Amino acid sequence: MGKGARQGNQVRIIGGEHRGRKLSFPDISGLRPTGDRIRETLFNWLQPSLPGAACLDLFAGSGALGLEAASRGAARVVMLDRSPAVVEQLYHNISILGLKQTTVEQVDALAWLQGPVQLFDIVFLDPPFADDLLQQACSMLEQGGWLKPDGLVYIETDVAAGLPRLPPNWRQLKEKSAGQVSYFLYTHT
Repeated sequence: MGKGARQGNQVRIIGGEHRGRKLSFPDISGLRPTGDRIRETLFNWLQPSLPGAACLDLFAGSGALGLEAASRGAARVVMLDRSPAVVEQLYHNISILGLKQTTVEQVDALAWLQGPVQLFDIVFLDPPFADDLLQQACSMLEQGGWLKPDGLVYIETDVAAGLPRLPPNWRQLKEKSAGQVSYFLYTHT
């Protein structure tokens, strides 16, 4: 277990090659992994598109989304987080799972989106709810040209906050709520 992780802070891979593996994440305020039921639904939605996909987990946190994508056959997963403790634990989890297609960078996600453009098939947007980063991240993804044609964007937000204004060429494919979380799948057209 990496530094800063406690036994109670665990996330379980729910499908793919590493199904059932439990991984630790640091005890940091605001860090909340996407729940098992939500991930199960999300990855059922993504299953036809996931094998061989390039995925970006823009606000990786616990790593639940990016590590799940890698376990289920994504060819490339880039995970970003600005917390040194989170990044250290993600490196540890990637190493113990042997996920050679997965990289992690300690960086502010919005600053990273101002760098050299890379194309992604699937982008996971699950920023800390309190930080109000969703609108800016969506705009930067679209304006920067980070999404492949017909690319998919997963958005997770607080039910009370709702969705920000999204780029006009993003079309909603799926929408659900569970508890205090609303989650959506969009396609970039």
